[in-house]
Amino acid sequence: MTGSNTAHPAGPSTSTSSTGTRPRPGSFPGLTVTGFLIRGLLAGLIAGLITFAVAYTVGEPPVDGAIAVEEAAGESVDEAVGDDHAHPEGTAEHSHADTAADDGHSHGEDAEVSRSTQSTWGLITATVVFGTGLGGLVSLAAAFAMGRFGGLRPAGSTALIGVVGYAALSLVPFLKYPANPPAVGDPDTIGTRTGEYFAFLLVSAIVAVLALVLTRRVAPRLGWFAAGAVALIGFVVVMLIVAWLFPVVNEVSDDFPAALLWEFRSASMLTQATLWGVLTVVLSLLVQRADPAGRRPAGLSA
Repeated sequence: MTGSNTAHPAGPSTSTSSTGTRPRPGSFPGLTVTGFLIRGLLAGLIAGLITFAVAYTVGEPPVDGAIAVEEAAGESVDEAVGDDHAHPEGTAEHSHADTAADDGHSHGEDAEVSRSTQSTWGLITATVVFGTGLGGLVSLAAAFAMGRFGGLRPAGSTALIGVVGYAALSLVPFLKYPANPPAVGDPDTIGTRTGEYFAFLLVSAIVAVLALVLTRRVAPRLGWFAAGAVALIGFVVVMLIVAWLFPVVNEVSDDFPAALLWEFRSASMLTQATLWGVLTVVLSLLVQRADPAGRRPAGLSA
């Protein structure tokens, strides 16, 4: 019979609750912040490449269509201005001046980055850089969330962060301020519209974080499922109020093709969903490989 002073070996870092024993936050082996970051950057790179394929396939056609509408409108304005400035006498001299000015303008446009370069190398650079950066941020948030949401394994909490991030940083802001093609919007108000969009996005992100905090606070009393439902309802209600308080922006002209506008916005939403979806799935799988579901966590000693 052993005495009361018998030493016991240090076990894994765990916390005991009414639902059983589970690892403390950050106690899973092989999953460090650095490891999460590396996996997040890799997942973001993969997501960026796949997003480029989607954006090029479904996003570029409506962009080209919108540019064509914009150019057609510009030509109509130029023709109207030319008619207003026509004179009975000296027409040849006036036309020559206009032609020279037009030629100079055209050469300036030719010196800019070509449309083909924008839609290929420019687009893939943007999606890869943005995807990689986003992957790094999501991975850091996932590392912080690891072990903090009930019995979710690291892959599960990573997926949760990805879903919440997509809803708060992409879906909800898009529903309030949907993307517009190049030919839509007043250039004089672009600064104001951009500020309103990012302000709304910031509020959405803050409310989402508060919803996650609320979930953890009320879970011991309501259970994780009920706590998550309460937090989700709270997020929706608060963001509906915020959306009502924020200014309404609608600068789409009546003569802009409705079908083209719908195609552009649908492609934009699909592109964002692809980026977040691929990033979340790939990062969750990479995390799962480092922490097989059947392996017992063995964290730091208590």
